[in-house]
Amino acid sequence: MGKLRRLSGAEACTLLARHGFVEVRRRGSHAIMQARREGVTVTVPVPLHAELRIGTLQSIVRQSGLPREIFES
Repeated sequence: MGKLRRLSGAEACTLLARHGFVEVRRRGSHAIMQARREGVTVTVPVPLHAELRIGTLQSIVRQSGLPREIFES
């Protein structure tokens, strides 16, 4: 298991979008990304900060269900 990259909120949204997520709304400093998976809607809130904390990024990875390798350096 590699080390997570330091990403901005916009970069995290771009990665999620490349893997089937769509931005459904934006309010304040958060973008809400959603994807339909096997009859289930997966929703991931992403804070649009200049640099996400590692714990926040780990939460985004866990909630999205995507492989961690996508977010590693």
